[in-house]
Amino acid sequence: MRMFPNAQQWFDKLTMTRNNYFCFMELPEHLSIDFFSGKLEDNFDLGVGAIARITHNRQYLDNILKGGKTYYGINTGFGSLHHVLIKDHELEQLQENLVCSHACGMGAEVPQEIVRLMLLLKVYGLSQGYSGVRTEIVQRLIDFYNLGILPVVYELGSLGASGDLAPLAHLCLPILGKGEVNYKGERVAASIALQREGLKPMTLAAKEGLALLNGTQFMSSYITWSLVEAKRLLVWADVIGALSADAFMAKDEPFKSPIHRVRPHKGQVDTASRILELLKGSEIQKLHKAQVQDPYSFRCMPQVHGATKDVVDTVNRVVETEINSVTDNPIVFHDEGEIMSGGNFHGQTLALHADFLAIAMAELANISERRTYLLVSGQRGLQPFLAPNAGLNSGFMIAQYTAAAIVSQNKQLCTPASVDSIVSSNGQEDHVSMGANAATKLRQVIKNVQRVLAIELLTAAQALELRRPHKSSPVLEGVYAALRKEASFMAEDEVLHDKLIAAEKFLDSQPNI
Repeated sequence: MRMFPNAQQWFDKLTMTRNNYFCFMELPEHLSIDFFSGKLEDNFDLGVGAIARITHNRQYLDNILKGGKTYYGINTGFGSLHHVLIKDHELEQLQENLVCSHACGMGAEVPQEIVRLMLLLKVYGLSQGYSGVRTEIVQRLIDFYNLGILPVVYELGSLGASGDLAPLAHLCLPILGKGEVNYKGERVAASIALQREGLKPMTLAAKEGLALLNGTQFMSSYITWSLVEAKRLLVWADVIGALSADAFMAKDEPFKSPIHRVRPHKGQVDTASRILELLKGSEIQKLHKAQVQDPYSFRCMPQVHGATKDVVDTVNRVVETEINSVTDNPIVFHDEGEIMSGGNFHGQTLALHADFLAIAMAELANISERRTYLLVSGQRGLQPFLAPNAGLNSGFMIAQYTAAAIVSQNKQLCTPASVDSIVSSNGQEDHVSMGANAATKLRQVIKNVQRVLAIELLTAAQALELRRPHKSSPVLEGVYAALRKEASFMAEDEVLHDKLIAAEKFLDSQPNI
């Protein structure tokens, strides 16, 4: 799947540097989800304002440490070892030990597109100037991003509280010249990639390891990716649903404004208006319809698709707040003259909303599979399973099975992770969010939704062809024609897998409608 196909907002702030790299002269004051809808392949750098904030904050921390006071994780052990005092000459070793000991992730490798997001969000969090790190550390993460040195990170290991400790440890190991990275199409030791780029391993000063590992950037990256993809799939769901409506000879009455004026949920109103516009000019809509009402999977698209859109809007607001926040611990407030320990690393709000988004997006697939089922059911003048010679040919019979299997898996994946908590660190960390598990399974749900929608799209296109010579609207006929360049009409049984994959890839792009 291509990530973020449409580059928009980033380019407005890009400036060509003397090295012919595209470079942000200043990170934006606010990150929005739309910010990530452009491609994340362009180089950037810290602006003078961010450098000043980071430098001032670090200077304050260095001065405070000279006073001999005790601060968690800066000159103490971590977690339940917070009572252990660390000698001054061991502070650097303390931070390196922290990163190495916490790099204990397992499971599948985090996709590189998510790792890029993690790097960007970690840089943005540190650049706000409350984490007590040196500018050089932030710059090294930027170097990784710009040079395509993408640390190997693993999906399993974070409890979603105390931050995403294990994943972020793997993300930051290469700063020390340790761990592995994906670099120019190879998986190599971090030390090799650094050497090829003329970079040397760095040592960590007091507090820096803790600042790098504390934070919600693993959860946030997965959910940010999921939101961007969800918005694209919501557009496609309306388009595909409208195409299916015409293919099934459904009425456009349920989408008319008065119905939604008296129940004006934003998503519902927007969806009804959108589908009505998509059907505008359809020859099929002008044909006589014998039925009094259509099944819910057609008639209630505004209510179901719209509800998911409302959830996406809610989660969007939460995630935008999160990615613009400081989520490590302790936080160095140089303006207030204090270093405070708290719990901004706790991912409960992300866990709850990741679960919420997974449930909402799964419903798009749920109702989509029902429309597919009806299209292959042999009703309303369509051949059984949309096979021109049904019996000899099975047509789309098993395509619906595949959709049903995927929908069933999504139901299992939608079991909330946020209701779980396991005590860790000898009871010091006695409530955790499990937000990392919520976020990773959310991504799988999103990918599954695309697959189910792809099956419906291919099925609806087959049914529409069987309606000829009647045509759908000009807009939907344009979608049909574009799809047919990738997946042809199935006049007789053939390997359907190839067509399904083509339809799935077809949905990678943002519909230009």
